[in-house]
Amino acid sequence: MNQISTITADVYWTDDEPLECVSVVPEIPGTSSFSFRAPSGRPFNFRAGQFLTLELPVPDETLYRTYTISSSPSRPRLITITAKAQPDSIGTRWMMENLKPGMQINARGPAGQFTLDSGKVEKLLFISAGSGVTPMMSMTTDLWDAGRRLDVVFINCARRPSEIIFRQRLEEMACREPGLDLKFVVEEPDPYRPWTGYQGRFNQLMLGLMAPDFLERTVYCCGPQPFMQSVRDALSGFGYDMAGYHEESFGAPPDQSSAPPVADLPADDLPEIHFATSGRHYRCEPEETVLLAARSAGLPIPSGCTFGICGSCKIRKLSGEVHMVHNGGITPEDIEAGYILACCSQPLGKISIEV
Repeated sequence: MNQISTITADVYWTDDEPLECVSVVPEIPGTSSFSFRAPSGRPFNFRAGQFLTLELPVPDETLYRTYTISSSPSRPRLITITAKAQPDSIGTRWMMENLKPGMQINARGPAGQFTLDSGKVEKLLFISAGSGVTPMMSMTTDLWDAGRRLDVVFINCARRPSEIIFRQRLEEMACREPGLDLKFVVEEPDPYRPWTGYQGRFNQLMLGLMAPDFLERTVYCCGPQPFMQSVRDALSGFGYDMAGYHEESFGAPPDQSSAPPVADLPADDLPEIHFATSGRHYRCEPEETVLLAARSAGLPIPSGCTFGICGSCKIRKLSGEVHMVHNGGITPEDIEAGYILACCSQPLGKISIEV
């Protein structure tokens, strides 16, 4: 019996212990992988495709930022996130400029439902763009380490070949595993370096060429919302059964289309929040979320994604009802116990929360 198989659930890392940074590795310009260990030595227990929410001590405040784990649960002594700094980035930029080996930061998780069904042997189609490749990297490594015969078409899209994250690692794996079928798509080649692969924006024609049997495959997609919309359009245009489609993004707002109308209410009927711990009352604007209301009242609630995935804004509701449209960031057990996600909950009348 090996060492990992003897680990019991009560010795895994939990988020009441900080993470210690052990390495910062540049992947491509503007993108780095940050690896962490538990100072206690405890291993990490997560599923490929899940995410961490980091508490980043930027100047004057604490930012909560959610990152998909890029390492594999089959290698549980370290946990790695790979982050790309966008032009307006604050949190990821702070990490790149300040986070060094030996430093400790707090984190929450791991969490998330964007994971493989470990009990099934499936034909898979991974489609990603930019840093959306991170959960696919974790899933592929996990399958590889399990010794399973892969049947994966792995499509990654980037602006240029030099901006393909994990390109070398994926190509090395594909050289050793014929069941890993790599396809890279770039919008344009790098100057003075020829590119013989797919070029342009991902479209329906490319899908048919790269994965002719895609109708038989379970699809996992991660990237910016417009990219994922193009993938959905391509699949549905070919009659794909969308029950086999899974996606994740940390950049989209929740779908509020089913929210009940609350506008045009008399002022006396507007929703109201009683912040029980602080003893304050706040009259909400129509369609205002609990998170925004708390900020307006000067009572900030920690939050990360702001659209119901990361769960960092989970709070206890003491009374009243809310309309909550989350994206998997809270469990049915938490809801049953009275918790809500502040970022995606709108008060329905008067409510009281534990803040």
